[in-house]
Amino acid sequence: MAGDAANNAPVHLAEVVNPGQGVEPPGAGKLRSILGWVAWIVLGLCVMGVLVVAGKMAISHQRGQGGEHATGLAYVLGACILVGAASALVSALVV
Repeated sequence: MAGDAANNAPVHLAEVVNPGQGVEPPGAGKLRSILGWVAWIVLGLCVMGVLVVAGKMAISHQRGQGGEHATGLAYVLGACILVGAASALVSALVV
């Protein structure tokens, strides 16, 4: 009998709120502007990072040193991938 009561009990599941539905709150346009500026700055820093690593590699090659800067380039390129995929990553985690 106890098993029957458990099978007939109502199941209440909490629904996750989708922020994409409904009306934007006041000031959402300003937040979008700030996010755009941050993305622009970070992309500029990524380009600068690639150029700095390339300059270090050129100097190291001129001195006859090996490729110690490959890890630096890997980090910079990893950051570039994260910046480019940030919106898709967040969308995938929220949904």
